[in-house]
Amino acid sequence: MLIYLDTCCLQRPLDDRTQPRINVEAEAILTILGIIEKNYIGLVSSEVLDYEISRIPDKSRESKVREILAISNKYSIINDDIELKAKQYMKEGIKPMDALHIASAVEMKVDYFCTTDDKLLKKAKKINVPFTKITSPLELIMEIAK
Repeated sequence: MLIYLDTCCLQRPLDDRTQPRINVEAEAILTILGIIEKNYIGLVSSEVLDYEISRIPDKSRESKVREILAISNKYSIINDDIELKAKQYMKEGIKPMDALHIASAVEMKVDYFCTTDDKLLKKAKKINVPFTKITSPLELIMEIAK
């Protein structure tokens, strides 16, 4: 099983966990990362993630996110197919960077694309995404547990 965690997922464990939802999502992400570290599932990284992470203003936070992503075992580089898929997703209302994330995940044939972004989650679940199921961290935990 392969998963793709978008940038907001990778940062969730570093967010202010005083809000119950953020705390629960952070714990879910940490659980998923623990499962990845045991090599039960694989994590895909991408050129898109590298770019977004490089734009995190807090360099300490950027470094911590890079440490988290270091456990990935596959890497997607933007190519013509990814750009074409991203343009199709953008026509369906997905923002450009999010479209590139999803297209990278689809190109790598990941089983699950995970995000904590409610707007992206709602829109992405409505589009045709081959091979890949769009999930929240809590949904992903439930899928992994099956």
